[in-house]
Amino acid sequence: MKKKLVSVLLSAAMVATLLAGCGGGSDDSSDGAASGEKQTVSLRMWGAEEDQDFLKQMAESFSEEYADAADISVEVGVESESTAKDTVLTDVEAAADVYSFASDQLPDLVNAGALQSIDDMDEALQAYAGKSVDDVKEANTDDSVEACTYNDTLYAFPRTADNGYFLFYDSSVLSEDDVASWDSLLAAANEAGKKVGMTLASGWYNASFFYSAGFTTSLNDDGSTSMDWNGDADYSGVEVTQAMLNIAGNPAFMAVADGDISNQLASGQLCAAVSGTWDASVAQEVFGDGYAATKLPTFTIAGDQLQQASVSGYKMVGVNAHSKNAGWAALLADWITNEDAQRTQFEERQIGPSNKVVLESDEVQSNVALSALAAQNEYGVVQFAGQNFWDPAATFGEMVAKGELDVNDTAGIQAALDTLVDGATAPIN
Repeated sequence: MKKKLVSVLLSAAMVATLLAGCGGGSDDSSDGAASGEKQTVSLRMWGAEEDQDFLKQMAESFSEEYADAADISVEVGVESESTAKDTVLTDVEAAADVYSFASDQLPDLVNAGALQSIDDMDEALQAYAGKSVDDVKEANTDDSVEACTYNDTLYAFPRTADNGYFLFYDSSVLSEDDVASWDSLLAAANEAGKKVGMTLASGWYNASFFYSAGFTTSLNDDGSTSMDWNGDADYSGVEVTQAMLNIAGNPAFMAVADGDISNQLASGQLCAAVSGTWDASVAQEVFGDGYAATKLPTFTIAGDQLQQASVSGYKMVGVNAHSKNAGWAALLADWITNEDAQRTQFEERQIGPSNKVVLESDEVQSNVALSALAAQNEYGVVQFAGQNFWDPAATFGEMVAKGELDVNDTAGIQAALDTLVDGATAPIN
């Protein structure tokens, strides 16, 4: 429903203040609002490559929705949620007004002054969107709102509650018994002349093996990481690495680059893949009537079968604290995360919503991928790690994927783990 002209709701001077927000408005837009003229607003928005069509659609509808109040142009650019923090923190002032990111990045972004408080945008939301910040919080699940909150302040709009991974598989090739363990999964895939894909060169994915065995990562107050993977938990770090090497060394295993699962599924080589809801539509198209999903398999470690854990997380949309149009940016962030937007994302790409109404719909409740995610979330871990964690963890995973470590060379494995931990836990400069 079209919003009423803002002049009916607020004075033009107040509008300029609200929509400029804490980032400070440009002189042109403030002067225009004060004189009763339409504002001219330019915004930039970053999101994942696979979301570009959706974001462009949302940008166009946003400009149309608020056309009575302003001439709005939105430039949409590509930035993965997994790398958003690194790119933003390279130059916060040059970053997009609105950007998507994964929940584990929130503390670093807040501490760097890269996020506008959404709580401070309450008046702008009420004036233009006809809702309060409390309405936004009430519309989404408690855990997704908590994930967007730091030091009791809301810093982002919840967008998904499905940022975790599980196993997609082709049930015409693999049985439920086959997918129960990595051993049987790889044996069945090998017999069928197919492969099983998983990303190892990423601390988000390869951490699953260590979390399974009782190891941890945590974020220190100074932004550095604490981790214990080179020591002993329920098993030793060496034993975890040996288990990973045995999986990666199987001829039916395919180490897939981060973000490339969809392409490998489309190639037809895979009968199963570890990924998340973002690849559900491709998996469903490729596997057809055999499309199925389940929790991750167990894996063999030191002669035992251990359930593989995963990282549970959320995706959210934040507003750059340095935006010259922070109020408008907050409205755009709300627009691309509201009930209608989350419903559209689910319908188009089976993205798991955080919005309660969409989440409780029959369509979502009967979704194959989201059911598998719910089963895997029983073994999910919320991951916290500082900026120095990611590159060493990716390098270590790449070494495993390429077989650069000898499964029988415990000293060599221990040295690699020591290097990983030393790099990941290094102080933040």
